[in-house]
Amino acid sequence: MSHLGRPKGAPDPKYSLKPAAERLSELLGVPVTLAPEVVGDAVTKLVDALEPGDVLMLENVRFEPGETENDPALADQLAALADVYVNDAFGAAHRAHASTEGVARRVVQRAAGRLLEREVKTLRGILDDPKRPLVAVIGGAKVTDKIGVIDAFLDRADTILIGGAMAFPFLKSQGHTIGNSLCFDEDLEPAAKALETAKGFRKADLVLPVDLILGESFSADAPRRELAGVDVPDGWMGLDIGIETTARYAERIAKARTIFWNGPMGAFELAPFADGTHGVAEAVAQAAGISVVGGGDSAAAIAQFGLADQVDHLSTGGGASLELIEGKTLPGVEALS
Repeated sequence: MSHLGRPKGAPDPKYSLKPAAERLSELLGVPVTLAPEVVGDAVTKLVDALEPGDVLMLENVRFEPGETENDPALADQLAALADVYVNDAFGAAHRAHASTEGVARRVVQRAAGRLLEREVKTLRGILDDPKRPLVAVIGGAKVTDKIGVIDAFLDRADTILIGGAMAFPFLKSQGHTIGNSLCFDEDLEPAAKALETAKGFRKADLVLPVDLILGESFSADAPRRELAGVDVPDGWMGLDIGIETTARYAERIAKARTIFWNGPMGAFELAPFADGTHGVAEAVAQAAGISVVGGGDSAAAIAQFGLADQVDHLSTGGGASLELIEGKTLPGVEALS
């Protein structure tokens, strides 16, 4: 069983798992039957008719409104279909849903799949016993989305490299002008607190960009200019880290023995503003140290640049990997113990 998209608890043909069932059939070399629904009499009959070696896939579990609500009745129905439960969906393990947390607690024989096991061991290993120096590269749009990760690394990393739009609340807190750069008001306080913590900290060095690539608008054909510094003039917005920052970050990454990267350094989806993210991706891929890419846009970026097979671990779960790094418990993992 699995889910696709966010169909809001109702069947929607565009979110059907039919393509997944067809691809799974190709990979396994055996027919894979797709159930017409998630639970119910028709599904029970199909399960009861299974012979050894047969494969049945349930329809998108999010077609059931009780899935995301972790409805006990739905969890009971799912558990009644199986003797053994194996969760190999790390990307959904941070959700307390009926198909992750609820059903796991109702099936006596339960276990983590190999992928889930590898994800948890690798990410927890970064926190508990990293090879040093440990360099965390954190980017993206919002500080509030990543402040838990930044706080975790302030306590554990040797260096934290900040990039992407989330750099601007830090720069603004330092008194720099940011022009039209993306900066959310709610990000200013946590950014300022992180800077204050880093000042007197005995270990982590919080590093910000020293130059930027600017655009007049968020567009691939917008006028572009290089800025030697970080004070963005009116009418411009920072859309990438600059050449000098990219080089400095690459140098830090090259010296690391453990690297964790989550979040692009700029608007990498726009070719004129992809160089910073590309440079960091190259540095992570070429680093001699253990490299871990924390899913989400970072995984998309490193795949875009053809470097996905050159890192040691590419996480399949953006949100799950961040919550694990923050030190949060993942309901889908805890339910397996």
